Amino acid sequence: SDMVLMPDPATAHTDPFFAQSTLVILCDILDPVSGEAYNRDPRGTAKKAEAYLKASGIGDTVFVGPEPEFFVFDDVKYKADPYNTGFKLDSSELPSNDDTDYETGNLGHRPRVKGGYFPVPPIDSLQDMRSEMLTVLSEMGVVVEKHHHEVAAAQHELGVKFDTLVSSADKMQIYKYVVHQVANAYGKTATFMPKPIFGDNGSGMHVHQSIWKGGKPTFAGDEYAGLS
Repeated sequence: SDMVLMPDPATAHTDPFFAQSTLVILCDILDPVSGEAYNRDPRGTAKKAEAYLKASGIGDTVFVGPEPEFFVFDDVKYKADPYNTGFKLDSSELPSNDDTDYETGNLGHRPRVKGGYFPVPPIDSLQDMRSEMLTVLSEMGVVVEKHHHEVAAAQHELGVKFDTLVSSADKMQIYKYVVHQVANAYGKTATFMPKPIFGDNGSGMHVHQSIWKGGKPTFAGDEYAGLS
């Protein structure tokens, strides 16, 4: 059942979340007997896709730009035993807290259902947290572009620059790790679950794609603005 991990030195970066200096290197998974790439390794599958593209002659490079969305909650409770099953999620942004008593008072700054797309603070309560996520991502070698509040209450998105398939997939692992770690440092919990809240928008991951050959985009046409 054991596998061999083959480090990829090009992916080396420092993990900023530990007190002691910690180096992270992403790896490919190899079969311990044959030494060949393990056929169920997601990173290996991405490499095969890139190789197939080149062999097909359709293009030589594929760029992808994922847009993962996520929720950040202040409190998460769940139970799953023979006597109780259920969960409860809470965030100061949820409309269900309109009449909640807070020690500092309820200031009422929160988005409505499906009304959280691009509000400014104080309705957007986690501007600083997202900015810190981008700062950490940048320190770990991920090129960042933007961040904003998403449609649902407590829902967010960070924008990172597109890259080649394998590199972009690697960076998505770093992306999710940083989101979880920074949220935890703020005393909160981040989740990439697709639909944690009933009746409001769920989270997805749009993926922008383009195939290039000889430095030119193959999807582009000869109509207005390069449309086909």
